[in-house]
Amino acid sequence: MNLIECQQYAIAFKRPWHYLNTLLTEKQYSKIFVLVDDNTDRYCLPILKENLEHDFTSIVIKSGEVNKSIKTCEAIWSYLMDNGCDRHSVMLNLGGGVIGDMGGFCASTYMRGIDFVQIPTTLLSQVDASVGGKLGIDLQGHKNLVGVFVEPQAVIIHSPFLKTLPDRELRSGYAEVIKHALIKDAVMWQELQAITDLRSYDFQDLVYRNVLIKKEVVDEDPIEMGLRKILNFGHTVGHAIETEFLDSDSALLHGEAIAIGMMCESWMAHQLGHLSRPQVNEIHTYLKQIFDDLPAKIPSHSEVVKTMQKDKKNKGGLILASLLSGIGTCTYDVPLDRDLIKSGLANYPAYTL
Repeated sequence: MNLIECQQYAIAFKRPWHYLNTLLTEKQYSKIFVLVDDNTDRYCLPILKENLEHDFTSIVIKSGEVNKSIKTCEAIWSYLMDNGCDRHSVMLNLGGGVIGDMGGFCASTYMRGIDFVQIPTTLLSQVDASVGGKLGIDLQGHKNLVGVFVEPQAVIIHSPFLKTLPDRELRSGYAEVIKHALIKDAVMWQELQAITDLRSYDFQDLVYRNVLIKKEVVDEDPIEMGLRKILNFGHTVGHAIETEFLDSDSALLHGEAIAIGMMCESWMAHQLGHLSRPQVNEIHTYLKQIFDDLPAKIPSHSEVVKTMQKDKKNKGGLILASLLSGIGTCTYDVPLDRDLIKSGLANYPAYTL
């Protein structure tokens, strides 16, 4: 468990700092910039400083999905320009999914593109967001509507970063682990159901297995024209739910919204005859066990549909989703009509039926 070799870069697990320092030395970058938010600036940047053998300049932004916007990008681009960033510079994105998505997007568009390295610090970003070169920002509250596909120079996985996470953030990332198992690995799904205490669990091996799943899918379909769409299971409903809660006092973390999305979309798969009722109950039961404080109610059917209609996966006016075709298998480009969506939302288990 050392390197996972992707087509254009490597994901380093064992001795990741040695790999990063060697890469930076070989590339001889003119300047190194490190993008952090106010959380990773406090908890993770000191760890990077201890292990990096090169000087760097840090850029600190506010944390949270609400700041994943063109306004923040403008601030990042301006900072790079004002501090002598040229096309031979590199940006290290030290943080979770927001930092990775937005930092990679800013790097790949500044001066038509500078190199960047992903250093994911959350479980969500380690198992999912940092792998595959999918970068972007939100537009008017809608998830990832502006973005590009650009591969990093490397992904650096440092497992001890997970110890800095609050319990809620750890659970949020675990939703993507559950998703990977449900779409691609039935054996892993059975193993996961024995995990109840995330805080005491050693995620190193599980992160590695999840990255292998993501790599396998992305290698076959790097720009999401087909198979890669299965990674969106739970996200068609989940992104809409996340968007609807975004500006409220009870904003959801990404993984929390995806957990709701997986519950709703599992029911839709059942309605289409792809999952048995016991399988749906199994999925709902485990998700409710892990995410035991999800909101009791979600926005109305009409509000969610309106947001889903702006999903970037849609085509020709149809709302398209990736739904399970069994435990461990998934199909994509499934059209969702209003009745099916309404049924999925109405059977969100936190409702009192």
